[in-house]
Amino acid sequence: SKTEYHTRMNDIRVLLADDHAIVRAGTRQFLETAPDLTVVAEADNGTAAQALIVKHLPDVAVLDVRMPAPNGIELTRWIRAHHPHVRVLILTAYDDDPYIKAAIEAGASGCMLKTASPLTIIEAVRDIYAGKSFVGPAVAQRLMAAVADGSNMNVESLTGREVEVLQWAAKGLTNKAIALQLGISSRTVQGHLANIYSKLHVSSRTEAVTKAVSLNWIQL
Repeated sequence: SKTEYHTRMNDIRVLLADDHAIVRAGTRQFLETAPDLTVVAEADNGTAAQALIVKHLPDVAVLDVRMPAPNGIELTRWIRAHHPHVRVLILTAYDDDPYIKAAIEAGASGCMLKTASPLTIIEAVRDIYAGKSFVGPAVAQRLMAAVADGSNMNVESLTGREVEVLQWAAKGLTNKAIALQLGISSRTVQGHLANIYSKLHVSSRTEAVTKAVSLNWIQL
């Protein structure tokens, strides 16, 4: 089942998907206290969410990681494949949720606990819309532990320039903005990021930043 709303001009347009109506209503209520956010649609399962994403093309999809099929991870993969401009924020009830790492690997831009303060979730939506990664503190600790747990054994070290590129990427800068900061071309930045992903055995900025932080190579 699904619900749809009207939107104001220039707002960050948000889709909410969670199978708990009360959680969804609460989340919608506080998101809409922000002057620049509008919830354009709600869904209580992954299939309804897919249809609404196709219809509304929201800026940010806020997804419950464990909702009925397709779940948050499968839905994130589908969004990355079919609507890559839609950014994904995953919400979870547990900081030790085994799905968290899978969600980031699937291409979510952020992940946080449902118990986070409304203001923090609003900030996360804004950050993700602006192209930054956002991982809540409780989730970040668990995620770094999971990333560090045995998977750093075969990681190649980064060059000084690669660390610089990743440090700027962690601040949410686009390839173009990083290129301006470092006085190099966007294509060169892209090449550095490709090398970083390969060396760290990751496939997204969020994963690369998380892994580099866990190795103390960069600071957030």
